Amino acid sequence: MKITIKNLQKKLPIHAVKIRKLIQKILKGENIRESGWINICFVNDPFIKKFNAKFHKTNSSTDVLAFNLSEKILLADIMISTDTAIRQAAIFKTSADYELSLYVAHGILHILGYNDQKTNQAKLMRKKEAQYVNR
Repeated sequence: MKITIKNLQKKLPIHAVKIRKLIQKILKGENIRESGWINICFVNDPFIKKFNAKFHKTNSSTDVLAFNLSEKILLADIMISTDTAIRQAAIFKTSADYELSLYVAHGILHILGYNDQKTNQAKLMRKKEAQYVNR
């Protein structure tokens, strides 16, 4: 699996090795053995807001946008807002690095087919996120 990590923001340091290991742990835990390419891009709120407006018709920032670009192989783009991670870390009394790990897990789970639109689906995603991030 090819994993590309891009940092397009300056507020938080991005630990690419840690992120790559987390993604590999999730793929292994979910029994994903196929080849493919995952792009992770760390951005600020104004950047992610533009994409959220374009693709989800929502004029606000968000924590994670995940796009599965193919049904035949794993080919995905995931965008993560570091600004949101900083805000959420203060609210939940965690670290921004921990929040980023949760967002990475959340994005990967989305591209693997998990959904959080209904309460029971959201609970399963939160459980899986914690399982991979806190392990």
